[in-house]
Amino acid sequence: MTQVGEGQDTAESAPPVATFGAPTAGEILAERYELVEHINNDSAGRLVWRGVDVILRRPVAVVLRYPGGDSATEMLQAAVAASRVIHPNLVGVYDAIDEADRAYVVREWVDGQSLRELVAHGPLDPARATAIGNAVASAMAAVHATGMVHGNVHPGTVMISDDGRVVLADARTDGGDSQENDIRAIGGVLYFALTGHWPHAEVPLRGATAGHGRAAIGDAVRDASGTLAAPRQVRAGVPAYLDDLTMDLLDPAIEPPSSDVLAAELARLDIPGEEQFLEPTGPLRFAADTGEEPSPLAAAGGRKVAVGIAGVLTVALVAILVGISVWGGDEQQDPENTPAALPSASAPVAEDTTPPAAQVRKLDIAGARVIDPDSRDRLGLDGVEKAYDGDQDEGWATQTYRGAPNFGGYKRGMGVWIDLGTERTVKSVQVNLSAVGVSAQLLSGTIDAPSTNAGDDRIIKEYAKAPIGQPFEDHDGTTMTFNGFDADAKYRYLLFWITELPPTDGGFKVGVQEITVQGS
Repeated sequence: MTQVGEGQDTAESAPPVATFGAPTAGEILAERYELVEHINNDSAGRLVWRGVDVILRRPVAVVLRYPGGDSATEMLQAAVAASRVIHPNLVGVYDAIDEADRAYVVREWVDGQSLRELVAHGPLDPARATAIGNAVASAMAAVHATGMVHGNVHPGTVMISDDGRVVLADARTDGGDSQENDIRAIGGVLYFALTGHWPHAEVPLRGATAGHGRAAIGDAVRDASGTLAAPRQVRAGVPAYLDDLTMDLLDPAIEPPSSDVLAAELARLDIPGEEQFLEPTGPLRFAADTGEEPSPLAAAGGRKVAVGIAGVLTVALVAILVGISVWGGDEQQDPENTPAALPSASAPVAEDTTPPAAQVRKLDIAGARVIDPDSRDRLGLDGVEKAYDGDQDEGWATQTYRGAPNFGGYKRGMGVWIDLGTERTVKSVQVNLSAVGVSAQLLSGTIDAPSTNAGDDRIIKEYAKAPIGQPFEDHDGTTMTFNGFDADAKYRYLLFWITELPPTDGGFKVGVQEITVQGS
């Protein structure tokens, strides 16, 4: 199974590997990580082993390079950077060790396979392709929120665990990478999932040559002039709106959206497979102005055009008919069941009573207050409304604490408690801070309590039982994005809980400039 980046067997361009310092089964690295089985050598010449953390007794993947040198240093630097971003759709990095003659990275072991291996059995259905694209875009939004770039997004680095979790692995950023290339690579991932081909020849993505293990992936289908064929031209059953989105992301003439906007749009389109062709929200949103809030991607620019409402209904009906045919598994349509003609734009169309899918959007915060269970004087609790007023230039700030980053050593922490007014489906929470170096996490709960030390203590003890995603430790960015919400759950009360402050003049302090909640 693939456990690293490209994950393919060594390509012909892989550098020769020395024998000095070669790992052996049963060897224990750093007095902690036992090597169990050699899985493969990736196309960059690194050895991939399945191992066991003998202290925590958990499986790990060990990515090892020997001898050391500049390439090993780059691998370690990329691993250290990746370890700072914690997200459910990113492979966890546990350790990075340089032993001079060799170096290795220890990370989460994923029981599953890469997207490259999965699609080897055939292209994916549109619903599953959308779900994978959504997961990758959510991971990318977390990476980009820190100001970093992933730089190595392709079907070998997208991994699907046996329990269905999608994770992105093997960040390998350098000076030639950009966030735009990351986003266009997500378009490539969508294209590959839908067609089984990688459009690298026409898309300026780093690593499209054999040295990075992508050349082994079949090139996309093209016409005589070299123009990339759209997914709908390669296979039947791809919805028009998903086809348009994919091609827009690959079109260098169209400026791509930011990764968080793309993640929100794919989350909106990520609906159960059996509803994929019966839900009109997707095609209608791209095709015409329905009087609703416009799609973020439509606002960002694209190839979509507005048409009359009758024409839109015709397009929606075509999508329904095509969807029923494809999802029914009939390659040859039964002539007896084929409609003689579709209704014209002027023909009456039955009213569509299907309820629209909930759109992901910014949710209003009904109220907020500061949670400070260990306060000595209940000071510094005012002004929290500035943390969600839409103005990042102003926010709520802690007092200045001296002596230690953990609030002078006498507080468990402080936080901003959020009330959404009613139970809502929440997709993500983004928190903009005034400085780097903050440790914090997002919690959820169902109780409210008086704004007193005792009430605050009750809230933190109760909410600590329901963390959202992973905590940020000494975060090197000013934006934290939390995406680990249960899609089937409803949330009303959230708590952004700060445990360590960054240094400032004469002490430790941070400002919460803006909190943004996305959901429906």
